[in-house]
Amino acid sequence: MRLVSLKVKNKSRTAVVENENSLRLIDFDGSTYNLLKELVFDGEDIESYISKRLTDDIINYADAIEQGCIEIPMMHPDEAHCLVSGTGLTHMGSADTRNAMHAKLNEDNLSDSMKMFKRGMEGGKPQDGELGAEPEWFYKGDGSIVVPPYQSLPVPSFAEDAGEEPEIVGLYIINKARVPIRIGFCIGNEFSDHVKEKQNYLLLAHSKLRPCSIGPEILVGELPKDLTGVSKIVRNGNVVWEKTFLTGEDNMVHSIANLEKHHFKYEQFCKPGDMHIHFFGTSTLSFADGIKTQDGDVFEISIPEFGKALVNSIDYQSN
Repeated sequence: MRLVSLKVKNKSRTAVVENENSLRLIDFDGSTYNLLKELVFDGEDIESYISKRLTDDIINYADAIEQGCIEIPMMHPDEAHCLVSGTGLTHMGSADTRNAMHAKLNEDNLSDSMKMFKRGMEGGKPQDGELGAEPEWFYKGDGSIVVPPYQSLPVPSFAEDAGEEPEIVGLYIINKARVPIRIGFCIGNEFSDHVKEKQNYLLLAHSKLRPCSIGPEILVGELPKDLTGVSKIVRNGNVVWEKTFLTGEDNMVHSIANLEKHHFKYEQFCKPGDMHIHFFGTSTLSFADGIKTQDGDVFEISIPEFGKALVNSIDYQSN
């Protein structure tokens, strides 16, 4: 099941994706967060509940996109109660780079990044119930930094780069017992300042304080183990960079469960009603191929299992 949040007659509504052309509205007059919070607090199964509340109202998907009706898939009504964070050094990369990566792990004098990656290789997928190796963790901001699909990502005037990061994102609501309940997964563009990060790894925290986007669809249920996506940059109608990327646990050094445990082990991240957007990392960047983005460039990130691509242009801000 895949869900979309959209405006219908100036009200936020939730719809199920029927097919690539049609969205079926759910019988709930309110936002996706308010709909799913009720389920989480009552302990009901998301898919079975939604299946019982489908209406006969069909929305044309293309028209909703064209009219600017598609919203962030889920957002807390108070953006300050939505934490956006993520993990890095989680993916093995493409098949072509894995051998090189393993060779580096056998060298002496490993960088801190390679040491962290090696820890993930050795202990990032523990047995059920166990806590594995810690991943790299970073903070991006609260819900105010999240840009809806099909809208522009603002680039602050002080930024030195505006680069895409195609990732899988987990969406969570904390229940009354302070337990995080995963709502589902989205495509995400984590969007970072790679020039800033490259200057010194201690500037990583600064490089992550940028806008991001997720969606347009929430995939409810478990994440497929092996996923192949495509990330591209379109400039003036022409594709100037395109690359396949691999994700899902078969292509990661950490399990999703291990990444979740290390994020939610902190009590401050388990406040009832709070929402979390957590990025799970990537192995593919246009920056690594020497691409310099420009004002008006369009990012397109697609994974077939997630339906429509996540599309955002970029807008360089003046001083």
